[in-house]
Amino acid sequence: MTITDVASAAGVSPMTVSRVLNDRGGASAETRARVLEVAGALNYRPNSFAKNLRVDRSKVVGIVVPDIANPFFPEIIRGAELAARPAGYTLLTCNVVEDPEREEEVIGTLLERRVDGVILCSARLEEKRLLRAIEGHRAVVLINRVLPRRIAGTIEIDYAAAVEALVEKLIAQGRRRFAFASGLSTSYGGQKRRSGLDRALARHGLGLVTEVSSSPDLAGGSAVGRALLAHRGAIDALVCYNDLIAIGAMSVMKGEGIAVPEEIAVTGCDDIPVAAFVSPALTTLRVAKQDLGELAMRMLLDRIDGRNTQHGILIEPDLMARGTTDFP
Repeated sequence: MTITDVASAAGVSPMTVSRVLNDRGGASAETRARVLEVAGALNYRPNSFAKNLRVDRSKVVGIVVPDIANPFFPEIIRGAELAARPAGYTLLTCNVVEDPEREEEVIGTLLERRVDGVILCSARLEEKRLLRAIEGHRAVVLINRVLPRRIAGTIEIDYAAAVEALVEKLIAQGRRRFAFASGLSTSYGGQKRRSGLDRALARHGLGLVTEVSSSPDLAGGSAVGRALLAHRGAIDALVCYNDLIAIGAMSVMKGEGIAVPEEIAVTGCDDIPVAAFVSPALTTLRVAKQDLGELAMRMLLDRIDGRNTQHGILIEPDLMARGTTDFP
């Protein structure tokens, strides 16, 4: 059903229908009522896509996440959606299942679909490929990845400082023999966590006993736990890339009779909902994930409109001290 059909049925011009439906005035009350009645009877819906093309806007934005199954990312998506809808934007969510090749393909597909902007969460692409992938987009915001702000808005989580402070607390409690579950080698956030860990250890003349890479999920955590069995007695603290790895590793430790935190203190990162309900409850670094999504979307909308193009935000995680460490 088109605007021409409505005009024909109402006995007016297409221009009059357009004025009535867009509330621009210029039609009598009687004509307005007749047009609205006919439009309703014909179940006419304006073609918003065609309208947006005329102003070079699709009113659609994309958000790309590494793994929708990771509870960290749905809360970010929810926050982004809460900020997008009042501004008249539809949010298109893309899951790239921790695959850089898929990530590059999806960013290109979003460009072909004429989205107005893209939020990339924890992008896995190396920098040159990432720059090439986002080059044609009107506006881009990166969460937990940094590029020059003229190219993309950035919201960085200060994992380096947070992990450094966390390790300092563990050392103050007498921990000296550290293992690190690093997640994927392509993770920018993982590299930042490692730098904070290294700084704290070096300050006390300590070194890392072992580092284990894995997928950032429960299965990866179980693999970490099994790998660390060979180091039983040689480590007394395990710092994990995220909560899922920590929980997976703890399940293996529990099955092997390794006491947490008495034998090994365990820490995670992200504070996903289940972290407070495992036994013992997981000490972790909390990020306000829904707020993060809202901030990212507002920054993206600013960049779409040409505002605050040099804007960047640094977020400090909060320590959630729970049962897997012996903090007071």
